[in-house]
Amino acid sequence: MAISVNQAGSRPIRWWPAWIIWLATLVALVVVRMVDAFPFQQRNLISLGIGAGSMALTFLWWVLLSRSRWRLRLGVVLGVALLGAAGVSLFRVVGVTGDLIPVLGYRWTSKPSSPEPVSAAVSSAAASMAEKDRVRTPYPQFLGPHRDGVLPGPKLAMNWETNPPRVLWRRPIGAGWAGFAVAGGMALTLEQHGDHEEVASYDAETGEPRWRYSYPARYATPIGGEGPRTTPTVVSNRVYTLGGTGLLHCLDLATGSNWWKVDIIAEAQASVLEWGMAGSPLVENGAVVVCAGGSSGKSVLAFDALSGAKLWAGGDSHTSYGSPRLATLAGVPQILVFNHRSIASHDPQTGAVLWEQPWGIGYPLVAMPVLVGTNRVLYSAGYNVGAELFEIEKSAAGLKPRSVWRSNRLKAKFSNPVLKDGYVYGLDDGILACIDVRDGALKWKSGRYGHGQGLLVGARYLLMSEHGELVLLEPTPEGPGRVETFTLFSGKTWNPISLGGDHLYARTDSEAVCVQLPIETVATR
Repeated sequence: MAISVNQAGSRPIRWWPAWIIWLATLVALVVVRMVDAFPFQQRNLISLGIGAGSMALTFLWWVLLSRSRWRLRLGVVLGVALLGAAGVSLFRVVGVTGDLIPVLGYRWTSKPSSPEPVSAAVSSAAASMAEKDRVRTPYPQFLGPHRDGVLPGPKLAMNWETNPPRVLWRRPIGAGWAGFAVAGGMALTLEQHGDHEEVASYDAETGEPRWRYSYPARYATPIGGEGPRTTPTVVSNRVYTLGGTGLLHCLDLATGSNWWKVDIIAEAQASVLEWGMAGSPLVENGAVVVCAGGSSGKSVLAFDALSGAKLWAGGDSHTSYGSPRLATLAGVPQILVFNHRSIASHDPQTGAVLWEQPWGIGYPLVAMPVLVGTNRVLYSAGYNVGAELFEIEKSAAGLKPRSVWRSNRLKAKFSNPVLKDGYVYGLDDGILACIDVRDGALKWKSGRYGHGQGLLVGARYLLMSEHGELVLLEPTPEGPGRVETFTLFSGKTWNPISLGGDHLYARTDSEAVCVQLPIETVATR
């Protein structure tokens, strides 16, 4: 006798609640992915939440409402539990992507696997072949000489298929999201080794270690990762570094010996940020300026570059993750900083707050401000904040920012937009975009590169994608132009890139590489 039952005398499985759950899940996912008002990261997080909720409801349906035999119900539950236990035993969360998607790794490996390092012999041969064409230019701090991610040259060649970048050296490196400073024939960065942070100096041509300065300190969280996340600042014969827990050091460039150190967290009576202290030290006019985030006039601190003595302190706001930048707006020199929920300007001589503007929604503010003309500055942030252009107005009462326009077309999470010929180029939630600086109008969006880092080199844009692919473009307001690509890494790449002439220095949290980029040559008679 044909009846739809589990066995004689039992009722059939009640499928309709499951079908409703699965159909509602599908509809919700489609709607979320199609809503433009949600930034890409938020779509991912909402989608993960929908998926987790769907699995929970499906589990409850199976256990409480399916009407299947209890032996079968318990068997499925036990099987799911065993699979979950096996997954927890084999895998762990080693971090997240720029869109907060978990990255899994095997529990028996401490870091994602890295490509094999280039041997010293290969590196030396490559260096010798390129010696006559080599261009040497210092790159002394975060985002280059002017902290704006803009370099005048060299003119990078757009023919990577026939003349690709040449790897000069590649080596393992300690953990962290720091960048390289290049000066004095050395490439300098910060690394994590166990319970110690290290300032490391490598020969810029060969990658061989020059010196290391190690001290007890460790920042590590499951989401933020492990290690320091700033770029050293080199001025004259000294190196200034800020570690992930707030230890500020001044070291000798030639030897790595310590001149002085300050714990800025203790000095400001502040606390280490959730993602670690990420503002690279600013050294201007004999002062080292850092964002500490203390209250009662200790938000921003300045120390004597030679002695480490405290020069001034100013502001009352908790800090965020951007690096301080010196700018002259409306004819007034000032230091621009990010606070937790505001943007602000400080007097470089006294630390006094010149102006402060509520901005952001409480999520990290990272991308460096872009100077536009003599009295305008552009800010951009992720988490659906977007971009806003301010005009700094000067009066007898002081300085005041006035909003010129706001746009949701450029949401720079922790990459840094650049200005070129009246247009701003940058990553909008991981997609390269161009907006008109006059009104914030979108000109185009193209290519999903993730939350990587870029530099404007002459008329060309050099971009390291979050996935480890080096990209060279020649963007205009009409489009991204020709695109050249060259794979450097196989893992997550958040670290800022550095360019010393035609030498690109790049790293991840496990390896570093130096490549020589092809440059255009001018024929001579």
